[in-house]
Amino acid sequence: MVSFRNSVAALALTSLAISACGGAAQEAAAPSATAAGPVKIGISLPLTGDFSEPGKGIQEGYQVWADMVNAKGGLLGRKVELIFRDDASDPNKVSSDYESLISQDKVNLVFGPFSSRLVIPAAQVAESYDMLFVEPAGAAKEVFEQGFERLFYAAPAIASDHYNYLAEYLLALPADKRPRTAAYASLDDPFAMGTAYGLRDKLAAGGIKTVVDEVYPPETTDFAPIAAKIAAAKPDLVVGGTQFEDSVGLVRALQELGSQPRMAAFSTGPTLAEFPAAVKGAAEHIVSPVGWAVSSGFPGNDAFVKRYKEMFKSDANEDAANGFTVGQIVEAAVNAVKCVEQTEECQTKLADHIRQGSFETIVGPLSFDDQGRPEQAHMIQQYVDGKVEIVLPEGSKAQTAELVYPKKEW
Repeated sequence: MVSFRNSVAALALTSLAISACGGAAQEAAAPSATAAGPVKIGISLPLTGDFSEPGKGIQEGYQVWADMVNAKGGLLGRKVELIFRDDASDPNKVSSDYESLISQDKVNLVFGPFSSRLVIPAAQVAESYDMLFVEPAGAAKEVFEQGFERLFYAAPAIASDHYNYLAEYLLALPADKRPRTAAYASLDDPFAMGTAYGLRDKLAAGGIKTVVDEVYPPETTDFAPIAAKIAAAKPDLVVGGTQFEDSVGLVRALQELGSQPRMAAFSTGPTLAEFPAAVKGAAEHIVSPVGWAVSSGFPGNDAFVKRYKEMFKSDANEDAANGFTVGQIVEAAVNAVKCVEQTEECQTKLADHIRQGSFETIVGPLSFDDQGRPEQAHMIQQYVDGKVEIVLPEGSKAQTAELVYPKKEW
């Protein structure tokens, strides 16, 4: 890690400490050497750059969790203090951020960033210091192929399994109703491609033909050429492996060309409250995989939704829920093993407890395999009459409406 250490001195001067109870920024305080000091948790997030929209959601989820923990007396009787840094959606910056948080700020714990692209380099740093690394948004298969021993993804399913319920639904339809062709367009990002191609592979194995398969770089802003290829192919199903801005760009470009698929599915973007307004009325019947629902009824969810509304004057979203879930899992582990020290012994105890346990969270019960992959599945949401509804799995406690297929025309 010598190359990281050579670069962190300047970065340390600009780090911010976020007080967990109020969220106000202040200069990072020197680490406390006393047992009575706060439990410091280091976090780097993409608060600017390509992933800033979901990055801010994750930050808010972390803040709600810390606020609620501190209201109960903190972790092991010590106040929680979150130290945030902005990695600007840059894999190099996220590495140096975690290097300095661990080696200079001497944080007790670290929480993960957003995006598989940032999770892998961040986890490499944490692993080199034997630190527990629970993360909210690194779902690509590559994350779990690095040999990490203390990484856990705090969500129901990895990227390639996000659409499992939708794949099962479509392939179970009668032959005359089942989609025959599908078009795929994905951001060049491990998570986004994982969601789209996980569905593509399952549908292709079931006989649904791929007629368009496009990958575009993160800096893409003009989606008209991709939309034109899709419109020309006239697919029954359009699937976007997307974040927020590109999901909006693709939907608007398809809408402008008059493309009318029977179903449209996009990851991440449609789960955010800003999406319907951004696509100018085209949200109706779009489906997305979602790991959390406001009406799920899972333990602690109502309290999370209420406190989020009080703190941020808006409705909670999936990104915030994923951040909160990271906190829930780490909190349970800390309370079980009774330590928060930045030592190999403590961090290993925490990781072993998580690997062997099952946790009640606001996204449902979670457990993990030996690589830190969750062993559950994502729900499918759909906009129905302008409202987000959980439509799959059918017959589940979380389902709030029947899936509408084919979709309303744009």
